[in-house]
Amino acid sequence: MQKAINIRFSLLCVIILLAAFSRIIPHVPNFSPLGVIGLFGAAYFTKKWQAFLIPVAATWLSDLFINNVIYAKYYLEFTWFYQGFYWQYGSYLLIVLAGIFIFNKINPQKVIAGALTSTSIFFLVSNFGCWIGSTIYPQNFGGLMTCYAAGIPFLKGTLSGDLFYSAVLFGSFALAQRQFPVLRVKYV
Repeated sequence: MQKAINIRFSLLCVIILLAAFSRIIPHVPNFSPLGVIGLFGAAYFTKKWQAFLIPVAATWLSDLFINNVIYAKYYLEFTWFYQGFYWQYGSYLLIVLAGIFIFNKINPQKVIAGALTSTSIFFLVSNFGCWIGSTIYPQNFGGLMTCYAAGIPFLKGTLSGDLFYSAVLFGSFALAQRQFPVLRVKYV
């Protein structure tokens, strides 16, 4: 039983880490797996602290690589965290929390609902973070609405990424569970 738990846990971690690092593949703006890895963790880790910790750690590791290898020329020194990271990471934590409530059972309808929820949370939180304290947008309701309107062109990429990665992560793990019964162990 312990071996089955370790295999399942390890595979879940590898899937999440690979998905987080898939961001290095050229893509349209905001086409990202980051919201979905939180949903995936919420759906499959029975120890819910793992659902919060592992996707955020994978995101942070991929950020370290992207910021210090791919975009190193844009930073003067090694970058542990980019400016405003807490808004994005906060949205990922809220997505995990939403996923915990959504995924009492895993089925295609709930996966789609999770993807739509992930897109909505990320859009609302990240654009709020862009607006608050901004010198570009007035610090009033009109400025906030203008900021949200400016974010709409990026919404398509976020939604597309959430739907795509939901299908890939949830679909591939469902197929793996069907093929390898050891992955069906419920407790991780």
